[in-house]
Order: sequence, then C-alpha cells, then structure tokens
Amino acid sequence: MTDAATIQKIKLTKIEQAKQAKPGLAIKDELATLAQAGWEAMDQDDLIIRLKFLGLFHRPVTPGKFMLRLRTPHGILNSAQVRALAEIVQRYGEDGSADITTRQNIQLRGIRLEDTPEILTKLKQVGLTTVQSGHDNVRNITGSPVAGIDPEEYFDTRELAAQLQNMITNYGEGSLEFSDLPRKFNICLEGAPDNSSHVEINDIGFVPAFKDGQFGFNVLVGGYFSAQRQAEGISINVWVPPNEAVLAVSRGILALYTRHSAEEGLRGNRAKARVLWLVEAWGVDAFRARLEAEIGQSLEPAVPEHALTMDKRDHIGVYAQKQAGYHYVGLHVPAGRLTAEDMFEVARLAETYGNGEIRATVEENFIIPYVKSENIEALLQEPLLEKFSVNPSTLVRSFVSCTGNRYCNFALVETKEQGLALARELDAELDIPQRVRMHWTGCPNSCGQAQVGDIGFIGSKAKVDGAIVEAVNVLTGGTVGNHASLGAPVAQKVPCGETLKATVKHILIEQFGATPKSE
Repeated sequence: MTDAATIQKIKLTKIEQAKQAKPGLAIKDELATLAQAGWEAMDQDDLIIRLKFLGLFHRPVTPGKFMLRLRTPHGILNSAQVRALAEIVQRYGEDGSADITTRQNIQLRGIRLEDTPEILTKLKQVGLTTVQSGHDNVRNITGSPVAGIDPEEYFDTRELAAQLQNMITNYGEGSLEFSDLPRKFNICLEGAPDNSSHVEINDIGFVPAFKDGQFGFNVLVGGYFSAQRQAEGISINVWVPPNEAVLAVSRGILALYTRHSAEEGLRGNRAKARVLWLVEAWGVDAFRARLEAEIGQSLEPAVPEHALTMDKRDHIGVYAQKQAGYHYVGLHVPAGRLTAEDMFEVARLAETYGNGEIRATVEENFIIPYVKSENIEALLQEPLLEKFSVNPSTLVRSFVSCTGNRYCNFALVETKEQGLALARELDAELDIPQRVRMHWTGCPNSCGQAQVGDIGFIGSKAKVDGAIVEAVNVLTGGTVGNHASLGAPVAQKVPCGETLKATVKHILIEQFGATPKSE
C-alpha cells in the first residue's frame, strides 16, 4: 500500500481514501456474510469499489443483478469451463447471458449476489478465477488468439501470459502487492507478425522484435483510451528476451507505478492516473533508469524496427495450423453476446470436433482449434454455425462494441443491437470491396476501442426538434496491425437512426469504395 506519511501530505481522491481505509481484496473474506445480508444492506464503498476486486460489478441500470468478470489469459478456455459458465447463466433465465470482451475475456450477466460464494467455488473447481479483474488492477492478459498453433507466429506467448497472471494474482488467490494501483492496467504480449491483439493500446505492450537474430520484445508503455485522452504506448528504449525478463520488467513497472503515483499526483486525479502520466512526469530516460534500479539489472536498448510485418488477421474462417492435419475454425459471434444455449453448444462442438479448447479474440469471437482436416465439413454443417458464421457479411464480420446502456450506466447509447442493425442494413444495400472495421463504444471511456476502428462510434447525445436523442461522434482512420494508428473525429453528435445511416453510407462510398447494389 502507499506509504502512510505520503498519504498524509498528498490529496487523494475519495476512491483512494476508501482503498486506504480498507483494501479492495479484504472483501474476499467477507463475501459470504455480505452475500447473505444482501446487496441493499452493503456499505457503498464495498458495493461500488471493493466487490470489483473480485470481478463483481453492481449495475445501477439492473439493480440486484451483477456482472461477473473472469480472467482468461490469452482468451483460452476449455469445454468444461465454458460448460460451467453456461450452467451459471442458465439459472437466471432471460436475465442470464455472457459477453466476450475486447480483452479476450468473458463477462457473465444477471448474477445474484447471494449466489456468488457458490459460483466462485464452482469456477475455482474448473480452474477459473475472477480475482482482480475489475477496478484498479491489472486486467486480463491479452495476446495472439492463435498462439501455439499459428504457422506465422514467431513465439508462443501462452506460458509467459500464464506466468504473468500467476504473478499478478498470486495464482488466483489475490495479491496485495498488485492490487493497490492508481488505475486499471493492461498488459499485452504479441508473438505474431500481425498484431492480432492491439499491443500498442496497452499500458505495457510487448512488441515482437529481433535483436541479432534472437526473438524478443520491444517494450511500449502508456497506451490507453479514456474520456480525456487517447494515446498509443511509447517506447521506453527497452528490449527483453522472451523469458523471466518479461516478468521482471512488468513487476518493476508496476512497482514504480504503485509506489510513486501518489507523490506525482496520480492518486489525486483519476483522469490523470494511468501509467503514461508517470512516464511523462519523469521523462522516458529517467523512467528507464529508475526501472533498471528497481529490478537491479541493466536493460538492453530497443531495436530500431519491430517485427509487425503483416496486415491484421481476424481469424474468422477455416485455417491450417502449424500442426499437420489440423485446422482452427473461427466463429463470428455477433456483438460477442452469448446465451447459455450458445455456450453449451460451443463446448460440445469443441469436444466433438477439436480437443476441447476454445479461444476468445479481441474482436469478441470464438476459435475452435485442433479440428482434423477430415472433420471440417461436418463442423461447418452444425446448426450453430448458421448463427456463428465462418463467413459473415463484410460489415457484420468486423463489428465490435462495448456493452452499451442496456447494462452499463456509463453508456450514453445502446451499442450492440443498433450497431449490428446498421451493419446489416448497409451490407444489404452496398457492395463493399474491402473489410471495414466498425467499433462502437457507448461513452468516451472507449471500452469498445472506437479509436482503432476504420469507422469508430462514441456515444453522445443530440437535440432534435427540442428533444434529447441518442447520438454518436464518428471517427475514421483508425488502423491496426503493422502500421497501427488512432482514428480522428469527422462528425459530432450525429443522431442515431437514418441520419447516422446516411453519414456512414457516405463514408463507405467516399473512403472505402462502396457502391450501391443493383436492384
């Protein structure tokens, strides 16, 4: 925790004061009692802040129904785990559902607080944890969704991701060392040439780079999106080999961030509390020097060129693995939303046609790996693939969105349903000669990563004929892959509906070569 003498001298936000009064993880030992008493009887700091340290999110728009966020490093699950998730949401009927997230993670909806001790036990039995998945913690570790099976990859990063997860969460039991951050923190390990995981928008991004023929990572620090600022990670002039050095550098950066954030004002202003502000306060050279002192060893300088050399792949469809005779099959999950029945079926398909493994992507889709060549056709004929297509239409294929205002009180607009509807309508009306990634986010916090979309949408409000209506700010020009960059605004407060449709149709025609379909 932050030094007591420092706390007395420096102004802290109310959230920081609450965390200092009682650490977030303290609620782990209190959960059974709190669950029995009910959410309405809870202390507000416990309800709004500390429950998130166990992945439990109170949602004012759905009182009494919680969201539960998991930790699934690299997005890798197995059929037993997915079946357990299906059983959990099934008990809640129409209130129960799940979402795949843009961090290759799973969120369960409709959860009742009184059920959570039993649910967390059930998850632990199948090797899953929710600890430190919310609030001011390191979030899910992301990486290539086809790590270990990709013929194009440089290095299989799965083991490093697992080691990071264990270090940060104390093997899923909770770690006081890594649960007193000033703000949330994202880490990404990219071992492939196409940047499938958007490494540049993470607080620590390990970017593939070769030094004298040896594979390793250039280290970026500070990428993040918020209402106040959107930034790509900046180089701290560090290259590390793909071994324990990754853990040492991650631990060192987290230690500096935790220990020195109060004195630099980060704990007094949550809008300026991400690690990028610490790097900028010190300067890159000083940050690098203090990192070396923290970990007790000198660090090698970054190499001039990274090894992100391919266009980004979305992994939807059927692709050969590096393992002879096997393929992975990428399923498009519309808006990343899942019912219990969907998850039961995905688990069955993974067992029937693969090795039981299921992987989530940052585009909110699923991959079933290890499908034998002779079983591909039978898998493609399964009824679920009519819903989760391997060949969706152009705009639907690359549609990504946050939760939206159906469940999130921060969202200003509904995202998933109206975003999908817009994509489907425009797919039906236009011939679009290239993939166009449409990213929707319900508020400026940008959980839907609007800034990396070819066309991005950020929820807003507009006044039409004296009435306040849902609207979006529109961005274009976001790119991912080997030449990643952030999009720029082109239209503000565009009312959702026909006005937005006309705006997007014009963009598709003028910027992406779309043409109206023949009648």
